[in-house]
Amino acid sequence: MSLQYSVALVGDYDSSVPAHQAIPPALDLASAHHGTRIHATWVPTAAIQRPEVDLESYQGIWCVPASPYKNTQGALSAIRFAREQKRPFLGTCGGFQHALLEYAQNVLGMVEAAHAEINPEGSQLLIAPLSCSLIETQAELLLEPDSILSKSYGTRRIVEGYRCSYGPNPEYENTLFTGDLWVTARGMEGEVRAGEVRGHPFFVGTLFQPERRALKGELPPLVREFTRAVLGNSPETRYS
Repeated sequence: MSLQYSVALVGDYDSSVPAHQAIPPALDLASAHHGTRIHATWVPTAAIQRPEVDLESYQGIWCVPASPYKNTQGALSAIRFAREQKRPFLGTCGGFQHALLEYAQNVLGMVEAAHAEINPEGSQLLIAPLSCSLIETQAELLLEPDSILSKSYGTRRIVEGYRCSYGPNPEYENTLFTGDLWVTARGMEGEVRAGEVRGHPFFVGTLFQPERRALKGELPPLVREFTRAVLGNSPETRYS
């Protein structure tokens, strides 16, 4: 019997969102590249009440763009499940922002860490408005050597596209990126644009939206490597 591989797309699907349009073809391109079929299921954040049950059957978790989510806690609990259970995780745009919130709250004990779009009066605005909005823009990035990102792209300098107005608050950078969480991509002026968790098989978050390459028929390198990790996370592999 052939193995079944599946990815949970955690977020609230909206057909008008370009990134949501791009994710299915990105996964199709990755499936073709790997010579197997990777099934994707949109999992609304409101449907996530017990992630250990709701997400157990998925080999990978992708927290997708277009936040704020209808159920912020649902998204955060899905990210925590992926981090603690060592499931391959990809968070793009809003998914990256919420991955930072989850890490701050549950690993660093920053229980007041907040997202300015959701709670603008929060005392610890870990995610804040960008000094320069990145709506439908492309920009050059410098990747850290030995990161999953740089290995995925095969180079340290890339250009990727954005559609966001919020990102990591520079005031908390030294507090947040400590221990196993590290910055793996920066803008050309030093702004944080991606991060990874050391010691995890695959836990990557990007402020940019690499999936949108698929709208031009290109296999996004990061999606290729995320799905490679998914293929290595079958139940047979996980429990062997």
